[in-house]
Amino acid sequence: MPRRRTLSDEQLLAMVLALVHAEGPDAATFAAVAKASGLSGSTLVQRFATKAAMLRAALLYAWDRLDAETARLAETVPKTPEGAITLLVGLSQDYGDNAAAYGEGLLVLREDFRDPVLRARGAAWGTALTAAIARCFGSAKAPETIAGLMLSLWQGSLIWWGFGAEGPVAAYVEAELKRFLTAVKP
Repeated sequence: MPRRRTLSDEQLLAMVLALVHAEGPDAATFAAVAKASGLSGSTLVQRFATKAAMLRAALLYAWDRLDAETARLAETVPKTPEGAITLLVGLSQDYGDNAAAYGEGLLVLREDFRDPVLRARGAAWGTALTAAIARCFGSAKAPETIAGLMLSLWQGSLIWWGFGAEGPVAAYVEAELKRFLTAVKP
């Protein structure tokens, strides 16, 4: 296969991210990315300097995409409790319906916790998502508290789905969040 002369940063980071999701963060070596992208290893070293920098760039790219999708969904859902469910189910779509693949994705979370820059991005996303969910509970007594509890349940439901993996993840998450709404309604 002839080597590509140019590849945008976005295209390259998407390839690195795809490799990370398929094989885990440790698989994102210069050699593996060179093979997947058609770029030379030396070109990758010139762009990123280190494997750690390449991985960080790919994960920051993933955070950018998640921030954009969160903002898009937050703008489009009704500002109701049911809209909060729609938002979180929408954010669950990228997990697919393969529990093993979801488990591999948790290795990315490990990288986010290890790197202070990535950890800060996660914290900022959590703040923005909590605010978006709280807006869906604007008339409730403590919308931020309800939003925090709902987000904890959402993340927990993803984990429990991963263990049981019965049916599509979106259906499981939606059912769990509806149970939550039933429990918190006056």
